[in-house]
Amino acid sequence: MRLNIRTPTLASTTTYTLKLHCIINTQTHKLIDNTKKSTLHLENTINFENHNNFPSLQSSPSLSSSPLGPKTNNLGKKWKEYQGMRNWDGLLDPLDDILRCEILRYGHFVEATYKSFEFDPSSSKYANCRFPKSTLLECCGIPNTGYKVTKYLHATSGIQLPSWMNKSPNWVATQSSYIGYVAVCDNKEEIKRLGRRDVVIAIRGTCTCLEWLENFRATLTNFSIPCNHNNDEIAFERKGVGTMVESGFLNLYTSSNYANSSIESLQKMVKQEILRINRVYNHEELSLTVTGHSLGAALATLIAYDVKVTVPKLTVTVISFGGPRVGNRNFRQHLEKQGTKVLRIVNSDDVITKLPGFVFFDDVDKTPWMYAEVGKELRLCSRDSPYLGSTNVATCHELHTYLHLVDGFVSSRCPFRASAKRFLRH
Repeated sequence: MRLNIRTPTLASTTTYTLKLHCIINTQTHKLIDNTKKSTLHLENTINFENHNNFPSLQSSPSLSSSPLGPKTNNLGKKWKEYQGMRNWDGLLDPLDDILRCEILRYGHFVEATYKSFEFDPSSSKYANCRFPKSTLLECCGIPNTGYKVTKYLHATSGIQLPSWMNKSPNWVATQSSYIGYVAVCDNKEEIKRLGRRDVVIAIRGTCTCLEWLENFRATLTNFSIPCNHNNDEIAFERKGVGTMVESGFLNLYTSSNYANSSIESLQKMVKQEILRINRVYNHEELSLTVTGHSLGAALATLIAYDVKVTVPKLTVTVISFGGPRVGNRNFRQHLEKQGTKVLRIVNSDDVITKLPGFVFFDDVDKTPWMYAEVGKELRLCSRDSPYLGSTNVATCHELHTYLHLVDGFVSSRCPFRASAKRFLRH
């Protein structure tokens, strides 16, 4: 696979400096404040001396008495249907209860990426994972999942900061940061319930300064794909206007750390780990579920495509929350042809899901210069919830809001479920 990426210049980076101070200061202080509150709550609810007896967090309640989910929700031979084999036909409106539990279960895995991220710039572990792999899920309030974390994942920005910013604080100049993890189901009962051995890749949303800058780079970039084309598609590829994805997302996915050669690109980390897991369990039925929120939803789509190219026989599904648009129509077509299934959970009031917009527009039917939605959509709306009260742009985009809406949604014609109040912040 050949990836064509143009490295951002000094001038383009300097253009964003003023925006950086306005946006990043606000977001960082908000994230630090939320993390400190979560840390105090963790200290009050988790007994760190006994990892075998972790109570669940009040802000992240279990789906039942066990985080494994209701015992009656055995997917068994129907697991491929819930992983999107039939594009979730008949399961979304009304929302199937088993699918609801599966979506929420994967949402908890994403939530753990935020809770395990060190937001405090004064900490020596800033932008790294706060917990060891062996206890990460327990420390984040989701014990007894039946999964074990096998690898931390890091994303690296390829933006070259001006030399005068070398002495900037950590939260400004950090190039690589912990963005998620890979976890493998290793519990026999859970494997039996799921109908296969499941692998999860969970990816968080934007947290660092350079990640915000990458989000601003909304132009489309060539993403050359080695698969069979018809003549028209070959012509598009040769002109450099065929399969394209958002520049900033692709940069975070494919960049390595120029200052630390030991930190590989997110793309390489994921491929190596999935190939290793596939070799270990090649005699079993195996699935990969890539789940993420916001920026993590966009990266999840790129990861899913790439893994499917690398391991074509692997069942690959994306469960994304509040994700922006990722690529153009050709990119969507390639995802569909390879059999990658994408379920996008979208809040109608969330502006992030409407971005990026059109980069250039000429012929609606032929132009590759515009963004396209991918996969199947589960559309929700903050205004349908009687428990959210007044909402703003930030609230509509929060992962907690998405989990609340998924838990409360019955169908487009039915009232909101009262049980969804358990996902609201206290």
